[in-house]
Amino acid sequence: MGPGDRKGWRLTSKKPAVQVKQVAQVCVVVKDLQKSMERYWDILGIGPWRVYTYGRPHLTSITEGGKQQSYSWRLALAEVGAVQWELIQPLQGPSPFMKFLTEKGEGVHHIAVGTDDYDQTVAALAKEGAGIVMSGTHESGTIFTYMDTQKSHGVLLELITRPKGWVRPPPEALWPPDAVWPPRA
Repeated sequence: MGPGDRKGWRLTSKKPAVQVKQVAQVCVVVKDLQKSMERYWDILGIGPWRVYTYGRPHLTSITEGGKQQSYSWRLALAEVGAVQWELIQPLQGPSPFMKFLTEKGEGVHHIAVGTDDYDQTVAALAKEGAGIVMSGTHESGTIFTYMDTQKSHGVLLELITRPKGWVRPPPEALWPPDAVWPPRA
């Protein structure tokens, strides 16, 4: 029986409000993206890293507290088994990432999870008292939402929905410098 496999279990509890199918990503907010990528690579062997900048014009909408915002951040992505590791360095604007860094310092900001139905999950979490911290739309049609599950679960949850056929664009940069994109089989 593997992790999350319920075959053979006799469950008597009520059905959960949301059924998480996958932990897709762990995000750490950092002060210096370059130094953090180097540290994760040199000490933990996490990488290679793909680097992107998020903000206008690539993000066509960013909403916090129901109001349009203009934030930007750099992020780096690496795969650790089936889970994506994300580092975010806030660049411009009082984003939730900047607030987190100012109030708590570097650390785990959110965990992205996979569910069968994005809209139903947002609605179910809202019904359970989790407000929307921030949401946004990427020019690719990807929609992301950070749900405030801090009090109930100790960490924010990110939900993402992408259009059919979505493919992540090539990165702006790679780390370490000798990494090759796309990865070779």
